[in-house]
Amino acid sequence: LGKIQSEVLGNQSGREGCRDKERERAKTMAMLEMNIFGIFMLLMLLLIFLIILFACKPWRYFSRFRSSRFSTFKVGDLQRPLVSDDGNLIQGQTSEATREYDLEGACYPNEGLLRSSLTEGRAYKQRLPSSSPHPTQGESFVLEVISEPSDNALVGQTLKHPAEKVSFEEEQTYDWQNKRSKNPQHDLEKDRLAELSPGLIKDQRSWLSLEVIAGPAIGLQYAVHSKSTSKLPVNLGRVSPADMVLKDSEVSGKHAQITWNSAKLKWELVDRGSLNGTLLNSRSVSHPDSGSRKWSNPAELANEDIITLGTTTKVYVRISSHNEFQTPFRIGVASDPMAARRGGRKLPMEDVVYYKWPLPGANKFGVFCVCDGHGGVGAAQSASKIIPEVLANILSDTLKKEKVLSRRDASDVLRDVLARTEARLDDHLYEGCTATVLLVWKDGEENLYAQCANLGDSACVINLDGRCIQMTEDHRVVSLTERKRIQEAGLSLRDGETRIFGINLARMLGDKFPKQQDSRFSAEPYISEPLRIDQSSKDVFAVLASDGLWDVVSPKKAVQLVLQMRGTENSAEKIANGLLNEARAMRTKDNTSIIYLDFDTSL
Repeated sequence: LGKIQSEVLGNQSGREGCRDKERERAKTMAMLEMNIFGIFMLLMLLLIFLIILFACKPWRYFSRFRSSRFSTFKVGDLQRPLVSDDGNLIQGQTSEATREYDLEGACYPNEGLLRSSLTEGRAYKQRLPSSSPHPTQGESFVLEVISEPSDNALVGQTLKHPAEKVSFEEEQTYDWQNKRSKNPQHDLEKDRLAELSPGLIKDQRSWLSLEVIAGPAIGLQYAVHSKSTSKLPVNLGRVSPADMVLKDSEVSGKHAQITWNSAKLKWELVDRGSLNGTLLNSRSVSHPDSGSRKWSNPAELANEDIITLGTTTKVYVRISSHNEFQTPFRIGVASDPMAARRGGRKLPMEDVVYYKWPLPGANKFGVFCVCDGHGGVGAAQSASKIIPEVLANILSDTLKKEKVLSRRDASDVLRDVLARTEARLDDHLYEGCTATVLLVWKDGEENLYAQCANLGDSACVINLDGRCIQMTEDHRVVSLTERKRIQEAGLSLRDGETRIFGINLARMLGDKFPKQQDSRFSAEPYISEPLRIDQSSKDVFAVLASDGLWDVVSPKKAVQLVLQMRGTENSAEKIANGLLNEARAMRTKDNTSIIYLDFDTSL
């Protein structure tokens, strides 16, 4: 019995020992599982932190905060754009109209529905390159070029024009002794261009100025000095490294060359064996053996000559004592599509800026334009091409140009330009854009004038004689001027109504369908009073910008920022970028494009 009892007790203690071991093992496994789970959670938290860090990219904004060194203003000092809080803020020198604000912002809710189809395949203009504001002697000064290459032309291929058209010179005669063509049409064209040229000197040792007046590269300009040997000769062709690259399928890659003959003190034109030939005042200067592709003998150039390359591209020649295309003031351009929120994707770029001095055929006129599109960039791109084209066409009329110069007022011209532009945007049913057009010109006494026309909420301000002069009017639905216009037209707006057809503008270009449906929309521009710009005065400049700037920086602050930057910086390009950085630091949520013009010649 005792033996049995001891065996039972032994078995019981063995079982208890096994249970203890099992408990210890389970406890160890539980602790191991907890450690593994803790490590896993730490790794997950670290992964989530890294994902958030790389998504937000906070390091991208370190330079932006540093860039705000140009400004000493606090966020609390932010003033809404175009609100006159100073007696020196003048609108067009005539009124004190204030700019109201759309509290819903500058993003249009209906754009998301239209953008996917309307903007497909479009190239957004992210940044505009800017020419040097001070071209050196002999340096080329090339402004906006719009070219449409032939769809049938292969890259690097010159299209041979039919022979019967290449031999055009056989039907024309030219009196070399009297430098007159017997082609009446050529004479009329040359006489018209001669009226637009300034007084040119007989001594031809100086500047050669070339301007494309017909063809796909119309508007392209180039100037070189006879003493700039590093820039000579001037090569004309379809591809680089030509000095004037002419995107015309009938122009050869190495088509023609212009050289300075120091012995004769004459500019000379040579055809470089081009396929379609070169004409000077309708007479061929190509080699007699047209199929040999040999260089021709040099032909002397004179002021007001017209060079024809192929059959479509015509280059107008001016020879004078100064660079015809040197801008009499400094220009800076900056643009950025911006993002809807910090660290987010860039917005589609719907701003388009354009500037040109001088206009083709209008020697002492220049245009500066900001177009801010909505519903897509198409209307803004079209308007930026049509406006300078129509303006140059109007000012090529001697009577109209003389009327502007004598009256020192271009109101009729600006109104006509925007009316014609609106008429040519009939295919933009659901796309529209603002248009702020600043026309600058010199009269016969070299006095500088500026006048502005606008539709929409892109704005222009000029600082002159210590005054911040507002050259534009706000055309948003919430502005007092627009509500007054609508009421005077016998129409009405509901209390609190800030948009019509989902658009916060009441005046703009394009948007043909909404305009057909609601008569409250208009395309009648605001025209400012003309300003005489005294370039001898200190701190004379203009700022044109889309609403991406004016939504977060008031005109008064923009002027103060420029004045502050001008104290340490003379580059117009850097000042324009300084304003852009300020808009970025202020967290603007719309495309921002800026043109800065510095009229001060003392710098």
